[in-house]
Amino acid sequence: MSDILQREAIYFWYYFSVQLRQIFGYWVLGMLIGSFISVFMKDYIHDLFRSIRSKKLGAFGIVIASALGIASPLCMYGTIPIAASFSKSGMSDDWLAAFMMSSILLNPQLIIYSAALGIIALLVRIVACFLCGVTVGVLIRIFYKGRPFFNFDGFDEPKSRDTDPNILLRFLKNLGRNVKATGLWFLIGIALSALFQRYVPAEAMTALFGGNEAFGVFMAATIGVPLYMCGGGTIPLLQMWLYEGMSMGSAASFMLTGPATKITNLGALKIVLGIRRFLLYLLFIMVFSFVTGIVVNIIV
Repeated sequence: MSDILQREAIYFWYYFSVQLRQIFGYWVLGMLIGSFISVFMKDYIHDLFRSIRSKKLGAFGIVIASALGIASPLCMYGTIPIAASFSKSGMSDDWLAAFMMSSILLNPQLIIYSAALGIIALLVRIVACFLCGVTVGVLIRIFYKGRPFFNFDGFDEPKSRDTDPNILLRFLKNLGRNVKATGLWFLIGIALSALFQRYVPAEAMTALFGGNEAFGVFMAATIGVPLYMCGGGTIPLLQMWLYEGMSMGSAASFMLTGPATKITNLGALKIVLGIRRFLLYLLFIMVFSFVTGIVVNIIV
């Protein structure tokens, strides 16, 4: 029995160490760039969003808002108070929705992580998240014109934690918080990937997620709901699944439903949406991710 356990431990460490070597550099680079943007560029990005409020951009403002949401390094609980301050300054709900949606789905740090999946998967993720933000903004502009969509009562603009007068220490403290927030999930993701590689046949992954079938896309969109951890934690799993036969459309669906239905994000959104609009949000995410997966499989 001990020989079997020892052999399985060796196999596990082999898969774990291979995956770690493949992705560790992307994680470190993501930490560094994410902290740099958070410390030195976050205020500039948010001030830029405020500055376009006075410009007569119309529906095109939704496009800019979605792009700036991706550039923002904040998590959902940081994004909502910022969005509340935007709303109080007169920003329209369609712009705010585009900003918040794309901010939920993607950030500069996660873009760097996703480069480990290859250039095609990276481009699919960026374009899909951007279009998801734009689509939300357009829908709210059409169906909620003249009516409020969000309820930001009780939210004040968050106080920055990056206040150390020493620039280097400010950056290092932010980096430390990022490592603390994502490091454990990153290792858990690699461990899960190693377990999948050892015990789940590649044929099973191809049958579940492979090909251009709608079933694979639907399964990926559904599995993304309970399985998503933090962004860095899911990259090793996606890397392994793509290698073993997951279609790019299924990966796209997973990358949309995962962060959009992450439990902390849902808790924050429930507060500002109310139950009816919250259910509409969940329905939209599932439909958009499914359609996106089908379209990606046709194109790629």
